[in-house]
Amino acid sequence: MPASAPDVTVLGAGVVGVATAWAAARRGLSVELVDRAEGPAQEASHANGGQLSYAYTDAMAGPALWKQLPGILGGRDPAFRLRLAGRRAIWPWGLSLLTNATANRMRRNTLRTLGMAQDSQRAMQELLERHPIEFTHRTAGKLHLYFSEATLRAGARMVELKRPHGVEQRTLDPGEAIGIEPALEQVSGIHGAVYSPEEAVGDPWLFSTGLLETPCAHYPVRTRFGFDVRSLRRQGGRWQLDSREDDTCHARHLIVCTGVESASLLRPLGIRLPLMAIKGYSLTAPRGPRAPATSITDTSRKLVFCRLGDQVRIAGMADINNWDPSVDPARFEQFLALARQSLPEAADYSRIQSRWAGLRPSTPDSVPIIANLREGLTCNVGHGMLGWTLAMGSAEQALQAALAEDPPRLAGRGSMA
Repeated sequence: MPASAPDVTVLGAGVVGVATAWAAARRGLSVELVDRAEGPAQEASHANGGQLSYAYTDAMAGPALWKQLPGILGGRDPAFRLRLAGRRAIWPWGLSLLTNATANRMRRNTLRTLGMAQDSQRAMQELLERHPIEFTHRTAGKLHLYFSEATLRAGARMVELKRPHGVEQRTLDPGEAIGIEPALEQVSGIHGAVYSPEEAVGDPWLFSTGLLETPCAHYPVRTRFGFDVRSLRRQGGRWQLDSREDDTCHARHLIVCTGVESASLLRPLGIRLPLMAIKGYSLTAPRGPRAPATSITDTSRKLVFCRLGDQVRIAGMADINNWDPSVDPARFEQFLALARQSLPEAADYSRIQSRWAGLRPSTPDSVPIIANLREGLTCNVGHGMLGWTLAMGSAEQALQAALAEDPPRLAGRGSMA
């Protein structure tokens, strides 16, 4: 093995990969961070919703999914779009999703992810106490808006589920919600809200860039951008990564953080991960005359609103089994129309500065896959809509798995892709 081979190689420089590189470096390990892009957080992390949702970790699959299913299958729910054609992984993934759509499994999956989110919040606090990074980070609090008695009751049940685990949330009537966030006066039909005062916001691209430029610069961390991996193979007690440009690098221990691409990358090794691409959209625009200071989630239209400095980031939509990361102009216009309906004065919609789409790597149970797959090979993937929230916590768990003498292995999660 070349003497220059690092202790840990992290493949994928989204916010999860950058956080994983930091988790290794802060333990005194030498690290190489490898990505096909020319810099960090260029794909699914680049312009996501910006919310650090440490309290709101509710699993995607639950009893309500059965009521939503006819609208999704019939194309009547504008927030969702389902492709049954194309990649056949949709069939086993979809069946596994429905298997998880029970009250018991939703509670279990929500609490599993909640523990990781709480670890992530602590890890972020510890990092920023040691190494302040500017990424428009602040504790903004969050309001989940509900527009019917039934959905508000469901939200209240999740509050009660998480309260014994130290989560601070409470239900509000419309007047109380407007008292916390006066910008909600522009929203019609609010039946009630769930308020999470400790939720935070921040720009994941600025965070990833800042983490590499500041703390990581003082540790043995090197980057290798523009390396598009074609294949992996085990050779001579190490992992060899071959690029599409016929370049090569070697890894003593490889941690894969490549999002939705992880399934196709690892399939030739006989590893089948239950990952599905769920495409989402975002826009970034100057804040409007009634931009909320608190983060807002419109549970009816499936939209999130987040103020980042003088800008507002709005994100939403869920195009299931769509593996094309480019912005579809017609779909973006649907997204924009929903945002205007929801909070018409939150942003200056006439001056959109960024139109973005990304592929969320989602598991059927909404729990990330953190496991040792082969000797010297660990994965940290499947964060779904919560990659930014879970990045720091999942990074710590991935390093714990990689360094453990008897680490967890992938089991019981199904297979597809």
